[in-house]
Amino acid sequence: RGKLGNIVVKLPLPPSCLPTLWNADERFRKAYLDEFPGYYKTADAGFVDEDGYLFIMARTDDIINVAGHRLSTGAMEEVLSAHKDVAECAVIGAADSMKGQIPCGFVVLKAGVNRPHDEIEKELIQLVRQEIGPVAAFKTAIVVDRLPKTRSGKILRGTMRQIADGEDYKMPATIDDP
Repeated sequence: RGKLGNIVVKLPLPPSCLPTLWNADERFRKAYLDEFPGYYKTADAGFVDEDGYLFIMARTDDIINVAGHRLSTGAMEEVLSAHKDVAECAVIGAADSMKGQIPCGFVVLKAGVNRPHDEIEKELIQLVRQEIGPVAAFKTAIVVDRLPKTRSGKILRGTMRQIADGEDYKMPATIDDP
């Protein structure tokens, strides 16, 4: 109770749920059944409150592990987007040898903002520290011209993380501007 974790559903699933992926039974098992035997992994994260109510907070791919603390990049994005100069943002968890992962925020400024970027970046770091706390270890905010997106507008956080970690990556065919 009160702690962020994976949301899972006890098997068997009701008849209306998908029993597999089309022509990919093994991939379905690996993605949804293997990690929590006897349960279906929803890929959502949340918590149960003191009254027993379930709160969905984020996707599990939006959860990063910073020095043993499970933190939501979505919560950090919410804080960053509340800044008066920020039009849109994305937070990824970049690999770190000491902490496992560290959050890195990328922000696009609203049109007409002419303040120094380093001043805005410092404000953003302080804002996350104030709203989420020092446990977030949020020390990197970078102003960028654009965020990489698909043609449908989805930010390519996975690709951004792969680039930040120096991993091999494949540019999705659906990218808006290669």
